[in-house]
Amino acid sequence: MQHLSEQEIIRRQKLEELQKLGIEPYPSELFDVNFYAQEIHDNYHPELNNFQDVSLAGRLMSVRVKGKASFAELQDASGRIQLYINRDEICPSEDKELYNTVFKKLLDLGDFIGVKGHVFKTMVGETSIHVTGLTVLSKSLRPLPVVKERVDEATGEKITYDAFTDPEQRYRQRYVDLVVNPHVREAFIKRTQLVQAMRNYLNDKGYLEVETPILQPLYGGAAARPFKTHHNTLDMTLYLRIANELYLKRLIVGGFDGVYEFSKDFRNEGMSRFHNPEFTQMELYVAYKDYYWMMDLVEEMVERVALALHGKTEVQVGENLINFQRPWKRFTMAESIEHFTGFNIDGKSEDELRAAAKELKVSLDPSMGKAKIIDEIFGEHVEPKLIQPTFITDYPVEMSPLAKKHRSKPGLVERFEAICNGKEICNAFSELNDPIDQRARFEEQLELGKRGDTEAMVLDEDFLRALEYGMPPTAGLGIGIDRLSMIMTNSNSIQDVLFFPQMKPEHSKSENAPKPETEA
Repeated sequence: MQHLSEQEIIRRQKLEELQKLGIEPYPSELFDVNFYAQEIHDNYHPELNNFQDVSLAGRLMSVRVKGKASFAELQDASGRIQLYINRDEICPSEDKELYNTVFKKLLDLGDFIGVKGHVFKTMVGETSIHVTGLTVLSKSLRPLPVVKERVDEATGEKITYDAFTDPEQRYRQRYVDLVVNPHVREAFIKRTQLVQAMRNYLNDKGYLEVETPILQPLYGGAAARPFKTHHNTLDMTLYLRIANELYLKRLIVGGFDGVYEFSKDFRNEGMSRFHNPEFTQMELYVAYKDYYWMMDLVEEMVERVALALHGKTEVQVGENLINFQRPWKRFTMAESIEHFTGFNIDGKSEDELRAAAKELKVSLDPSMGKAKIIDEIFGEHVEPKLIQPTFITDYPVEMSPLAKKHRSKPGLVERFEAICNGKEICNAFSELNDPIDQRARFEEQLELGKRGDTEAMVLDEDFLRALEYGMPPTAGLGIGIDRLSMIMTNSNSIQDVLFFPQMKPEHSKSENAPKPETEA
């Protein structure tokens, strides 16, 4: 049985009172909105006498009753605006119930209302709406957290308290976060603009946006543990995709020259401020190109994104001013490790690499092969130090089962990652299109799986069959939209750029609920 607070009980009583008065608290009819708060703030000029017939809707966020007249604040999708509500204006007849009872006694903060009227400036110069009509649109049964302010007696400064700032509450109850902390919307608006800028860039180049399966009979295209499910009708195991690479390459086999997808991918791995089990990436595959060409595209596209979001290539991320202007710095993986650790990995055996890792205080486990050890050294000692956008190229072949062997460096593949602010934001290859080599790589991955590597790839016979029909030379790219959004919005955590991040189960219903506040 639902436990109700005193405030929640009172709001339900008010709901019943509205119904007794013949007022539907959740009306079906549309309310015709013709302007938004910010639009009025930006464009109202008293000398023009504009905005004389406005209709707005939103949440009631504050009320100051002054007898026969009151001031209130309405918050819509664009921001807040002050309302001036006069009893005799909204109740022109003898019946004053709408003001005296409904507005003053039965409405609460957080309720949705619609107002009609005209815009004016108050004596203190605040743009406001002189309300001539008021409609109840939705009764809120649970009080919003109310941000309070008090003045510090010693300094005279305003101190905010009881704000809705606890990260866990904010992520669990994003709907409340967006209402009481409207500034958080900016990160999500910028994220959408980021995706749109990338989409426009790729469309302008003539590449086709496509969709590929999320439920897959075999997972592939990345090194990760999958989520597993079961299809009842087919009585078969299916996996949520960890990447869409192998399906997009099938389309290149089928004759498309350039395809891309903004995909939701799922990896059954740890959670942190950089990892969510459900995440978004954009993957792009272009025929007859190589990884050098793709590096140039990434530089140009991400520079274009920065300009679209900020009007400049420089972006402030924490204490770092990051500049996405081309060209970016480039290191081979071996060069980067030697630069930051003094250790040269070229030609080293697994035992020598293990010894180096131990000296560098990098923890390993017995299942790790040479490539995994190199990756651990890189992740510990190089990646966090790469703040400005930097391309790391030429990875060990064992680390990249889907990348083409390097044209001039034995034991390496034609692969790059872009690292920025200490984290990978993209991964790209000259794609492996030799079906015999691809089969051998998959078989090597099976051996790693037998050694206990839970992220080793599985062998996909249908993908190999597609390659055997022939895939042209192809460059492929995956860009992490969540990671790039964190950088472009100066967000400290991936949860700040996901509307609804994955969370642990709530221990109790009341534990994470906003505290009810006494309201006017």
